Amino acid sequence: MPENQSDTTPAPQVWPTLRARDARGLIRFLVEAFGFEETVVYGEGERVEHAQLSWPEGGGIMLGSVREAEDDRWPLRPGTFGGYVVTDRPDELCARARAAGAEIIVELNDTDYGSRSFGARDPEGNLWSFGTYRGEPRKM
Repeated sequence: MPENQSDTTPAPQVWPTLRARDARGLIRFLVEAFGFEETVVYGEGERVEHAQLSWPEGGGIMLGSVREAEDDRWPLRPGTFGGYVVTDRPDELCARARAAGAEIIVELNDTDYGSRSFGARDPEGNLWSFGTYRGEPRKM
């Protein structure tokens, strides 16, 4: 096992990334409204160099403050992220998000492919879809 990993380090997976104008505010919102868990935040003052928010059901996201520099190696524009997050409790999560002030852009619904889902926009303008659909089995 590499020295920077432990028995609790997640197995390899996809971790979407985004940038924010108010990264600390977005972190607070994502924790309160959607239930992400703040795993680590590096940075001074309002600036966030790197943050990891874990999703309780697996995976997570990484984010940081927007950088207005010509040499930015990861020039993502705030508010341009869209992600789908699997949850076993979409009704409860939608109520939580609404109570925390999330803009619900797609009301709870049952899709034709068997998911119960809803969509929301965070304060930075990013779009989030939450649902029970876990994807199709992988081809062996």
